[in-house]
Amino acid sequence: MKKQGIAICAIALALMLCACASVAKEPGAGKHGAPISERVSDYFPVHNNTRLVYQGEGNEFASYEVYTDFAKDNRQQKRIVTGGTTSVRVLEVSDNQAAVVFSQGEVYWRQNMLNQTSGSPEVLLRVPLEAGNAWLLGDPRTRSITAVGLKVETPLGVYDAIEVVTQGPYGSTADYYAAGVGLIKSVYTPSEGEGTVTSTLAAIEEGVPLVQTIRFYYPDATEGKLGYVDRKVSFYTNDSTREVLTKAYKQQPPEPLGAVFSPGTNINSLYLNQDGMVYIDLNRAFQKEMNAGAAVESMILQSVANTFGRYYGATRVLLTVDGKPYESGHISLRPGEYLTVDEADIGDAASWNAGE
Repeated sequence: MKKQGIAICAIALALMLCACASVAKEPGAGKHGAPISERVSDYFPVHNNTRLVYQGEGNEFASYEVYTDFAKDNRQQKRIVTGGTTSVRVLEVSDNQAAVVFSQGEVYWRQNMLNQTSGSPEVLLRVPLEAGNAWLLGDPRTRSITAVGLKVETPLGVYDAIEVVTQGPYGSTADYYAAGVGLIKSVYTPSEGEGTVTSTLAAIEEGVPLVQTIRFYYPDATEGKLGYVDRKVSFYTNDSTREVLTKAYKQQPPEPLGAVFSPGTNINSLYLNQDGMVYIDLNRAFQKEMNAGAAVESMILQSVANTFGRYYGATRVLLTVDGKPYESGHISLRPGEYLTVDEADIGDAASWNAGE
């Protein structure tokens, strides 16, 4: 039970990263960062198109990377990638307070969740930014500011930081925030003394996108089966997922695989719904430019289902064209009828996936 508690808290420690942001350019009170600020927003700056790398000790989840998927107005969507899982958190930040308003684990796809909320907000930091300021969280934990202007050493240098300590049933976590930078260090100490878990900011890599390996399926008319190509796809902050995937799917696959998206095909909308089904709406060019017989058309639709269903971790894909059920001379889908992911009859990857 003790090990289970430590594992849970270690994951929570990794998720506390959401303050991550770029190193301030102005000289500060310490070797790095900005002077101590009275505005909470200075400790949670948006960090676009950047990978933040945290070096961990004491647990497999202690090392992780942070990306900003989306940011708009006072909300930021952070992606946390550890050695074992990927999670998303949405922060709402003002000059007076920063809080987690939505969180979800096991998110391996990319979708804008800025408008979502889940339960009561979890306050990460709030004014006044002075030692002794404390607040209760929605669970048995308490959180308080215990020091201001504390010198904290990291691989990037020494920062002047605010220390925030969270006390919980399994132990305590000390988080250190630097103005203009964000979270620079976290230290989790278990209540039963099985060793501390530490995560420390070690690298800030600007101009770096999130890169995902995505499997795109295509028809192989010669074999009467589907084939696939694994491609590395880059996403920068606020990129439209549907637009990036449209461009990637239009890349010509190696022979003998045939195209799925024609030059004029575009995705009108694409999302994973709360019912666990992927909804994808394509424009009319997808049908008009297809030029395929019944067998190949069926494989093209199955390729769409497999590609987007697999990406979102779903088994059902509802395909429409300009908002209406898919209908052609060969295949007609009824309103609400969905396609099912089927990877049972796939060709030999070695023959057409080499070098991708």
